[in-house]
Amino acid sequence: MPAISSPPTATYDDFLKLDIRVGTVVEASPFPEARKPAIRLVIDFGGELGRKKSSAQITRNHRPEALIGRQVLAVVNFPPRQIGPMMSEVLTLGVPDKAGEVMLIGPDRKVPDGGRLY
Repeated sequence: MPAISSPPTATYDDFLKLDIRVGTVVEASPFPEARKPAIRLVIDFGGELGRKKSSAQITRNHRPEALIGRQVLAVVNFPPRQIGPMMSEVLTLGVPDKAGEVMLIGPDRKVPDGGRLY
């Protein structure tokens, strides 16, 4: 994984522009049409947001069948992005493990879907 340089200083108002919400994975399947190995996710954010699709490059540390019911965090206010034949509607968040492979992040206990990170 390439080294990440120090980003410019952000203000609290910059942080508030990101809408990061918690949702529950309700569908997860291999996504062989993506350029890099990925899993196609459907995440339920509840309420007004409902279910959103995401393509996540998480195949090294996660298996589709183990993701069902897991809560994850995602940026829900980025513009949709075409990934192969699918429109990815949210950016599912993770952090790198020691090998630089993505580990999903989420709450350590069940919380209501749709809650905003603050």
